[in-house]
Amino acid sequence: MAKTVVVLIDREVLDSIFISAKQLYPKETILVLRGKKKRDTIHITDLLVPPLATYGYGFANLPFHMLPMDFSIMGLVHSHPSGNKNASSVDTNNFYGRIMMIVGFPYETEQDIVAYNCYGEKIKIQVINE
Repeated sequence: MAKTVVVLIDREVLDSIFISAKQLYPKETILVLRGKKKRDTIHITDLLVPPLATYGYGFANLPFHMLPMDFSIMGLVHSHPSGNKNASSVDTNNFYGRIMMIVGFPYETEQDIVAYNCYGEKIKIQVINE
């Protein structure tokens, strides 16, 4: 069993995730999450568009070897145009970083995003309105 972690995400970052997902809908999007970890809190403050990412119907992929050596990378976020926010076995088997976030259609509210740890367990998300 994993230690309980809370993910803090800036409202501006969450809105950017929603915009990216809407722009590529009905294809999936994938973005890199940047931030800081302090004790049992991960604070997401920024996004990176991964180089040479592939966006498709039912998948999004990126060449992991193209990611920068950056210790502020906390994980990945990708969209599920179906609206299903559950992590698939493909999602958990391609886990990168400390967390994975999945945003589901319609990409509008805090209820449309879920965070997971490397064990596939859901993590609490708190949106910071700065």
